[in-house]
Amino acid sequence: MSTDVSSPHASPPATSAAPARRGSLLHRIANSFVLRRLVRSAFVIWVVATGVFLLVRLLPGNPVDVYINQQISLYGKTYDQAAAEAQVYFRFDPSASIFEQYGGYLLGLLRGDLGTSITTPGVTVTEKIAQYLPWTLYSVGLALIISISIGLLLGMIMAYRRGGIIDNLVTVIGSTFHAIPNYLLAILIVVVGAVQLGVIDYARMRGNISPGLEPELSLRFLSDIGYHATLPMLTYILTTAGTWALIMKSSTTQVLGEDYVTVAKARGLKDVRIQSDYVGRNALLPLIAQIATQAGFVVGGAIFVEQTFSYEGVGLLLFESINTRDYPTIQGVLLVVTITVVLANLAADLVNAALDPRIRLGAGGAA
Repeated sequence: MSTDVSSPHASPPATSAAPARRGSLLHRIANSFVLRRLVRSAFVIWVVATGVFLLVRLLPGNPVDVYINQQISLYGKTYDQAAAEAQVYFRFDPSASIFEQYGGYLLGLLRGDLGTSITTPGVTVTEKIAQYLPWTLYSVGLALIISISIGLLLGMIMAYRRGGIIDNLVTVIGSTFHAIPNYLLAILIVVVGAVQLGVIDYARMRGNISPGLEPELSLRFLSDIGYHATLPMLTYILTTAGTWALIMKSSTTQVLGEDYVTVAKARGLKDVRIQSDYVGRNALLPLIAQIATQAGFVVGGAIFVEQTFSYEGVGLLLFESINTRDYPTIQGVLLVVTITVVLANLAADLVNAALDPRIRLGAGGAA
């Protein structure tokens, strides 16, 4: 008995819907907001990693040359003696082609291997970063939290009391400290506070921890590392808190002029609810990306600030690595900074998209 394929009740071929479903799936993937951000982030990391690899090799000299020159100038050795020691001491081969070095560099990154430090053989770059990173996260991270909190609070007060004493005072002080580079302010703190006025015990406050004190979870240890981190944190807070206040003031002032705030006031809502639910939340939204970016730069620290206070963070590690031309360590630190900033911006994009779906839809992307 034959089947009438022309019957209107006949089932369509099983393969007819598959291309449509496949096309729909591929279309959704191609237009996915999250996927596009992930691909863009990966591309940025690759570009920066390649740029860092090339830039560090443009520095004058290489680790072997720096070591040889130090041995000759400091210890009076001949060039041949210093070169022979460098050949034993270093694993770095300056005669290797740039393509061989780049290929090994990328293969190592794909394996999650940042390489081995040239100046300290046997110590991996990951181990060196892990040794210095917690101190930078503590000092700069805590300072960032304090700075943002103070700045956002002052910014809202300035917006509600425009033209008042607080507004004018914070504007002048914030603009002044914002114009001073943090490394210059660090030097001024040492020269004025420690040398001229003598109110800062700079000799005791240098470093990360007091000599002889072992790391432990105790009030004594926590107070000691807080004492040593005071000057770097003070530098970061003074140079950034005023900036956050001015940014928050501008954003809050703009939100106060919106129609929904006027309607909320007309409905008789309490000022506290209007300030938190209507003004504060919407004024903070444009600042999320900037806060995330600053949080990303926490890992980078501040090279000259940490050097001024002899604070052994990632910034000081980067400074010392540049001086000794420790290529793997320079690449590793800058790559960690880059990844942190990229991930922070990615998180900001996702948070903004979650809070405001218009961002996701405006980009033509799916959830």
